[in-house]
Parts: sequence; structure tokens; C-alpha cells
Amino acid sequence: MLTMNDVIREGHPTLRKKAKEVDIPPTKEDHQLLKKMMEFLVHSQDPELAEKYELRPGVGLAAPQIDVSKRMLVIRTTDHRDELVELALLNPKIVSHSAETTHLEGGEGCLSVDREVTGIVPRYARIKIEAYDLDGKKVTKRLRGFLAIVFQHEMDHLNGIMFYDRIDEDDPFKKQLPPHEVIKRNEQNEPFS
Repeated sequence: MLTMNDVIREGHPTLRKKAKEVDIPPTKEDHQLLKKMMEFLVHSQDPELAEKYELRPGVGLAAPQIDVSKRMLVIRTTDHRDELVELALLNPKIVSHSAETTHLEGGEGCLSVDREVTGIVPRYARIKIEAYDLDGKKVTKRLRGFLAIVFQHEMDHLNGIMFYDRIDEDDPFKKQLPPHEVIKRNEQNEPFS
């Protein structure tokens, strides 16, 4: 079982590397790792288990955050219809995106960052993604709102980018050019990853 001790923190060199593609179909080890990553999110979102194992609640986790430089990520949160979405993806990529940008009103958080970082993190409001699932099947999905933001945050981890790299240093609360929409953070105020 993965715990917070398995999550590396900012300053660790793996968080700044571009992760390597995963073989498709995935190896047994990669398959198991992705399942363990999802299990971490499930446990972190259960208040009793989170307290028992001292887990910070999260809605996403990328393999580089557990010191595995591979293009693998998991997401577990609700979509714009308030339905639970669980994504366990290999070699994900954004194939198109809206011109419209968005951001989270309260800013973004990260399991690899133990401090609060304030400022607007600009993201695309809608994205189309391609990836491979646990069975090695190619999937295409359209994501929007909070789910799209979480996906982009996790994708950044695969490319060695931390969320605060996207905050304007000179004006951290600068609004993006219109059209712009603000997404309210999920009720639990959970960090992404």
C-alpha cells in the first residue's frame, strides 16, 4: 500500500524530469503500480483510512510523484454532472483544447508540495485527451471544468512541471484574457496530487 512516505516532495529531481513512455500493453509491474496509485486515492478520500494512515486527501497522482519516471497517472473525482470518475491512464496526451481558460478560485494544491502556494494557475477549460487504459486499449475522452484542471495538473507532473511554474511571478492574481471562467474547488478542498 502506498502512503505519504512514498510521495516525493518538491526539490526532488524526479519531479523535474520528463517521464518516459510506458510499453503498451503494460507490463504486469506497470499494471500493478497503476492499481496501487488508484488505491492510494481511494484510501486518501476515505476519512477513516486517511486518518489511520496519515494520508493527505488527493484527487490525482502521477507516477513521478512516487519516484517512478513513467507516463502514468490516476484521477478520482467527480465530473461536471457530479458523477464519480476514475481514470487510470498510460501515455496520456492532450490532443486538443479550448481557447477558453479557467482556474480554481482557491488555487491548486499538490501532494508533493507541503506549503500553500497562492496565485492563479491558468488551465484550459475543456480538453480532449488520448491515452491507454489498464488493459492497453486506446481511449479518447473529453474533459471539462474541474476534471480537466486535475488532468492538466497531473500531465504537468509527467513533463517535469510544477503547478506553481504556471503562476505569473510579477502578478500572481492576474486574470487571463477573456473568455474566462472560475471553477470552484471541490468541497473537500483536496489537493490534486
